[in-house]
Amino acid sequence: MPQQTTELRTASFADLTARTLHDLLKLRIDVFVVEQNCPYPELDGRDVEPGTRHIWLTDGGAPLAYLRILADPDGVARIGRVVVAPAARGGGHAGRLMTAALEVVGNRRCVLEAQSHLVAFYSRHGFAVSGPEYVEDGIPHTPMRRDAIDG
Repeated sequence: MPQQTTELRTASFADLTARTLHDLLKLRIDVFVVEQNCPYPELDGRDVEPGTRHIWLTDGGAPLAYLRILADPDGVARIGRVVVAPAARGGGHAGRLMTAALEVVGNRRCVLEAQSHLVAFYSRHGFAVSGPEYVEDGIPHTPMRRDAIDG
């Protein structure tokens, strides 16, 4: 079996090729809409915002895992759409993406809406529960935050 070599990529919307955008959206839709059976407006308009950063891992050009960082109006970074392709799960890809994302975020305050079964994973990356659990699209979620780090 050939050794898997992954590549980390980061881009703004303007720097994404049409093919890359297609492949990233397909991964998100395949997992969030189809696998998790959550029909919701996946294309929410935030991917195209100038402050949004897309971070993903590829193997041979195909995306294995993805997340985006949004710049909320209050200056807080918001991590979302964290996804790993079913065939790539268990390979540490989500952890690698989170590490890369937090390097981009730097010492700014950062928030996310975790699927509740992943709270421990995000806690290992410095996030703490910041509010009560709620159900969105039939899936329990928990708000989490990582406070700004004094430089």
